[in-house]
Amino acid sequence: MTLTTDRRRHDREILALAVPAFGALVAEPLFLMADSAIVGHLGTAQLAGVGVASAALTTATGVFVFLAYATTAAVARRIGAGDRRAAIQQGIDGIWLALALSAAVVALTLLLAPQVADVLGASPTAAPYAVTYLRISALGIPAILMVMAATGVLRGLQDTRTPLYVAVAGFAANLGLNAGLVYGAGLGVAGSAWGTVIAQTGMAAVYVCVVVRGARREQASLRPDAAGIRASARAGGPLMVRTLSLRAVLMIATAVAAGLGDDEIAAHQIAMTVFLFIAFALDAIAIAGQAIVGRHLGAGDVPGTRAATRRMIEWGIGSGVLLGLLVVVARPLYVPLFTPDPAVQHQLNTVLLLLALCQPVSGLVYVLDGVLMGAGDGPFLAWAMLGTLAVFAPAALAVPSSGTGLAGLWWAMNLFMLVRGGFLAWRARGGRWLVTGAVRS
Repeated sequence: MTLTTDRRRHDREILALAVPAFGALVAEPLFLMADSAIVGHLGTAQLAGVGVASAALTTATGVFVFLAYATTAAVARRIGAGDRRAAIQQGIDGIWLALALSAAVVALTLLLAPQVADVLGASPTAAPYAVTYLRISALGIPAILMVMAATGVLRGLQDTRTPLYVAVAGFAANLGLNAGLVYGAGLGVAGSAWGTVIAQTGMAAVYVCVVVRGARREQASLRPDAAGIRASARAGGPLMVRTLSLRAVLMIATAVAAGLGDDEIAAHQIAMTVFLFIAFALDAIAIAGQAIVGRHLGAGDVPGTRAATRRMIEWGIGSGVLLGLLVVVARPLYVPLFTPDPAVQHQLNTVLLLLALCQPVSGLVYVLDGVLMGAGDGPFLAWAMLGTLAVFAPAALAVPSSGTGLAGLWWAMNLFMLVRGGFLAWRARGGRWLVTGAVRS
């Protein structure tokens, strides 16, 4: 096989997995956007309450994203090893783990909803709406976590199209239900929460049907297996540490920006919106990396793993360059859409240049993060993120006293990506992560 043919084969595989994954990733935040758009017409207090509740729910469920990542890697390994039955069984264990975890999260959310609204700064007028939305939405948490785990199953099976179809259908259902329940039934904020819960439950039901059909076809057991659930939890633990460390970085950055002034925090939040949208695009390549690397290592194909990794790195860096240029060139088009304030625009234009400057590094970071997740190298990813946090935190916290303003904070954000990229590139150059076999021992 020639080098050109090999590259084309990798390109086809990466695109086949990454493009639908990107669509599904973009569809997910549309749930909250739809809620905000519909509730916004009820009043400011209602919108503020839903905003606070949405932030709490995103945090409460986001820390469990390892249910998708760890399941993808474990299932893909077994697919590579040629054992589809064990692959689906591993996915079922992940879904049972999601249900077990959700029970605790639901109980805490129902119990502590008023305290959460208070801690997140909900005003006396917004707090009742936040509590209502939180308590009803808590009933959808099991569905959210099950969707994460089931998405990981399908990604591991090299299927990113089904999650895209389910996400799009779920968003459409959510939009229709919310409009009908909020205005048609006159339920207000409660109607918005119920609409989202029903849509999320429907998505989970579709995923369960897909997984159950696959389990019956392969004669895999649907019963919870204690050993398998423990294995899923062990694999996911380090990835949870990684996710918490990443969220700590984002929280520190937001807190520092808030302390700099109103113009600065406004510009920072807009820049973070751009940052997170770009992250969806780059994370789609990372998801392809999880599935492809896991399959190659499960098949014992180290050269194939290396070749696929090199090509994905090229895709990641190239995408980062393109997206960085787009951020800069398109500023006159999208900046006025976010804010008409000249002072905020001035801050934002500087920050966006710094954000764009680091996108090639971001592309490398996202790809290698996905590659190492696919290899099941969670403990290293946890330590690397903790080390990166240890570098970023003092740099960010020194910004107010340094007088560098919001630009200084985004230099610290770029430092965060550079240090993270250094850790991941160092690991990828070595061979300790290249553990082959159906199960990473």
